[in-house]
Amino acid sequence: MLELTLILLAYLLGSISTAIIVCKLMGLPDPRSEGSGNPGATNVLRVGGKRPAAITLFGDTLKGFLPVLIAWGFTRNPLTIGLVGIAAFLGHLFPVFFGFKGGKGVATMLGVLFGFHWLAGAATGLTWLLIAKGFKISSLSALIATALAPLYVWFITGHKELVILTAIMTIVLFWRHKSNIQNLLSGAEGKIGKK
Repeated sequence: MLELTLILLAYLLGSISTAIIVCKLMGLPDPRSEGSGNPGATNVLRVGGKRPAAITLFGDTLKGFLPVLIAWGFTRNPLTIGLVGIAAFLGHLFPVFFGFKGGKGVATMLGVLFGFHWLAGAATGLTWLLIAKGFKISSLSALIATALAPLYVWFITGHKELVILTAIMTIVLFWRHKSNIQNLLSGAEGKIGKK
């Protein structure tokens, strides 16, 4: 019963759309109807600039990290920890409070990885930063960083349950980036910060 409660709470917390709330509070256009139409930090950067994007990034990361951190306070079972993490991630993608139409999950997955182990989150985040610095393409950075995430989790934690659930998040994230992958292949993907 405790495990199910933790998983449900993680999903509900993940369902809080930071991008939509931040844009509304700051008088910015709804990110679902502007730019790429994605309620995430990259699109908020396009429609509102660095400050609201940074707040969105922090909020989306936090809602992945907090449920996992809380779960560690109740259990050391890696399967339960992993399921709590993926519930928060799926809450961001399919938020119950916003018609099940959410973001692509990069920042929330990063928060989950920080919850699994801070080194796994740091390694994934550093990979994103290095690729972003070199290529200036957010989606490419996200795809490469999250593709490597299961390896980081494996080497750092050794828990196969966390590795498998991280791999599932990676697969879902790639699916959510279908249009970005097509744009990358055709050379049409936008650069970071480009309107």
